[in-house]
Amino acid sequence: MTPDVTVVGGGLAGCEAAVRLARAGHRVTLREMRPIRATEAHQTDLLGELVCTNSFKSEDPSNAHGQLKREMRALGSVLLSSADLSRVAAGSALAVDRHLFATAMTEAVIDRPEIELVRAESTSLPEGPVIVATGPLTSGPLSDSIRELLGVSALAFFDAIAPIVHRDSLDESIVFEAGRFNEDADYLNCPMDRDEYEAFVTLLTAGQAHEGHDWDAVPYFEGCLPVEVMAGRGVDTLRFGPMKPIGLTDPRTGKRPWAVVQLRREDRAGQMWNMVGFQTRLKVGEQRRILTTIPGLADAEFLRWGSIHRNSYLRFPEALTAPGSPPARPDLLFAGQLTGVEGYTESAASGILAGVNMARLLEGLDPVTPPPTTMMGGLHRYLREAEPARFQPMNSNWGLVDPLETHARDKKHKRELLGERAQAHFLAWMAEHGIEPAEHPAHSSAAG
Repeated sequence: MTPDVTVVGGGLAGCEAAVRLARAGHRVTLREMRPIRATEAHQTDLLGELVCTNSFKSEDPSNAHGQLKREMRALGSVLLSSADLSRVAAGSALAVDRHLFATAMTEAVIDRPEIELVRAESTSLPEGPVIVATGPLTSGPLSDSIRELLGVSALAFFDAIAPIVHRDSLDESIVFEAGRFNEDADYLNCPMDRDEYEAFVTLLTAGQAHEGHDWDAVPYFEGCLPVEVMAGRGVDTLRFGPMKPIGLTDPRTGKRPWAVVQLRREDRAGQMWNMVGFQTRLKVGEQRRILTTIPGLADAEFLRWGSIHRNSYLRFPEALTAPGSPPARPDLLFAGQLTGVEGYTESAASGILAGVNMARLLEGLDPVTPPPTTMMGGLHRYLREAEPARFQPMNSNWGLVDPLETHARDKKHKRELLGERAQAHFLAWMAEHGIEPAEHPAHSSAAG
């Protein structure tokens, strides 16, 4: 097949871009280097594999992440249709069984006759129309090719991954099932009293972390700090962060714990549980020694230990034009985390928009961007207009969008109004530019 466009990278953004182009009738070659070349974080050769958390965050449209999902659904997001097939209980959050999810993503791509999947490493930027969505783990040779084209160095930061434990190994006389304020019971909770918490923080701050690889010279993304780094910022940092006990009652005492470690299910069967907010760079032996002091985890079986890996991203406002192209290559679009968006859905949304705009370029039309009253538009505006010297990856948040014209005193009501406006403006933007609404392709039964 002679492609109309090449997409490099079979992650979330690359899959979204490829499927969007295929739906528009374009022939696509999707290049994915795994398993020909492995990465330090992936474990399978499936497309769309999740390497950090299994949660896509809130679906509530008054939440910034929930609104982004509504916009993605309007565009027929393959991530969200795959997540619907593989979801696991997680309260108001959208969480998935990661293997079922990646299977569904892979099927959604290979079932499209317009897409040819090529398993090969791209060591240089392809000629012709191309979307590069290789993510933060872009291979060295391709990174060199990108750097040569752009004339700038990639920035870097580090992501850490949280451990996963087996449900059957937990002490259920201590661990209790509950959600905050009894809104749901989809989490397991390991309660601590004050002495237990302060002793645990002391252990964390004194624990031995992996050294080298200039980890101390490169910043962490603030939304994914290692738990020991957070602990080092002050004794109360964790209990006002991922270990906050608000809205929880320990059934053994009838009182709120001083702090709590929450576990979120990783798989549909409920055997694998992720330690929420406990991403770490501690050595494995230290993780075993320290984490087993958590009440209820003394005999825990760890199915995955925490780890750390380098992520890279481009200085979008310095290096790329508004649609995400190098000035010298308007037929090349960058998408996903490589552009400086942070988060699964943000990366996927970037891929959808790149697919929309590449289709327009192939049809002789100008690229378009949603208005800054929408979540997708506000996020893209940040990429274009941020101060290059202080540019860092960005998650979805309501601070990215234009403020309301009328004042709303109540915070929840304000966010509801922002969500209503964003959705109305997003759908109007799609209609204005003739962008086809959602098409939800059928998946095979393997994912669900």
